[in-house]
Amino acid sequence: MRVLVIGGGGREHALVWKIRQSPGVEKIYCAPGNAGTAELAENADIPADDIETLAQFARERNIGLTVVGPEQPLVLGIVDRFRALGLRIFGPTADAARLEGSKAFSKELMKKYGIPTADFQVFDDPAEAKKYARARKRIIVKADGLAAGKGVFLCKDLAQAEEAIDRIMTQKAFGAAGDKVVLEEFLEGREISLLAFVDGKTILPLEAAQDHKTVYDGDRGPNTGGMGAYSPAPLLTPGLLDRAMCEIMHPAVEAMAAENCPYQGILYAGLMLTREGPKVLEFNARFGDPETQPLLMRMESDIVPLMEACIDGSLNKHKLEWSGQSAVCVVMTAEGYPGNFVKGRAIKGLAAAAQLPGSAVFHAGTRLDGGNVLTHGGRVLGVTALGKDLPTAIGNAYSAVAKISWDGVHYRKDIGQRPA
Repeated sequence: MRVLVIGGGGREHALVWKIRQSPGVEKIYCAPGNAGTAELAENADIPADDIETLAQFARERNIGLTVVGPEQPLVLGIVDRFRALGLRIFGPTADAARLEGSKAFSKELMKKYGIPTADFQVFDDPAEAKKYARARKRIIVKADGLAAGKGVFLCKDLAQAEEAIDRIMTQKAFGAAGDKVVLEEFLEGREISLLAFVDGKTILPLEAAQDHKTVYDGDRGPNTGGMGAYSPAPLLTPGLLDRAMCEIMHPAVEAMAAENCPYQGILYAGLMLTREGPKVLEFNARFGDPETQPLLMRMESDIVPLMEACIDGSLNKHKLEWSGQSAVCVVMTAEGYPGNFVKGRAIKGLAAAAQLPGSAVFHAGTRLDGGNVLTHGGRVLGVTALGKDLPTAIGNAYSAVAKISWDGVHYRKDIGQRPA
């Protein structure tokens, strides 16, 4: 079978790496891909949101399975278009992808079906949003639409809240994604990422992972798309997992079916583990990035039959097998990220890092220039390593990181060091 992976980040490189291990796969294409995917697949220079060109490519190349990495094409309806053309594709429809594409839709759905989440209000008027914020000491301000993981502001006082509202709604820092804002209660607790395969009814959870969102050590600085992740995450005990499945994941899938937009694909719940139990911070409609990197390093099951089972509605016939090892991913970023970042810096040491046992260097924002690999995005690499336990995996990951360099490189030095 021929497989097309859509996207060009670290998540997509990890997916290509994992799919390549499936014995039923003869060839993989990645669109648009990056310098890393070019080593494992044939890159196709097609943007991830160019749905018609991607569909034409899939038909011409006789693609048996398309796997969508990023959220944008899902929200734009790539699954609907491919299905209409008789092409097999893994991911939710545009209606179902609203769980991520509109925070207002997601929050209203949770409220309607009693899924635990923070109290909230939705606003399309910045003056009314500021009025609501004035009555609260701390608040979270979120752009309604897609903002590449950067449209969430944790505001500790009114000045920060008003600045966030202005940036989203008045300055339009995230474009049309800021036509509305969601203002949320500030939840206290620890964050965890729970991902699951879903076929519309059956839910097969992956093992837990924990992401590090902020750019600097000690969870300081602005939010990013993710600076690193590790798995398993001891915070999500078996008891908490059972609660999350019973109170969040199953009700969410049942709610989507009741709303006539059944969910198929990966459902990602960003959870806050509060004193009252797990509550939803957000839903995503795809694999997380960088959580995918350590999760796929640990997954021993063949991923392709699981994806096909989600499409066919036969997930109840499958189970997941996991390595007992831990995995840690350290994201290396370009100078200036998550703000304006510098591109075109030559990366050194990639081969040396990849040769370390149990390590993999997943490319996120890279491109080839002759024989050189250059930085080409904010998040450049996801250096991932296995270990017999979490401390060992951390050490192995940072040993690989130490082999790699470019001018202005930045990474957190504390990934994985907050599991308790």
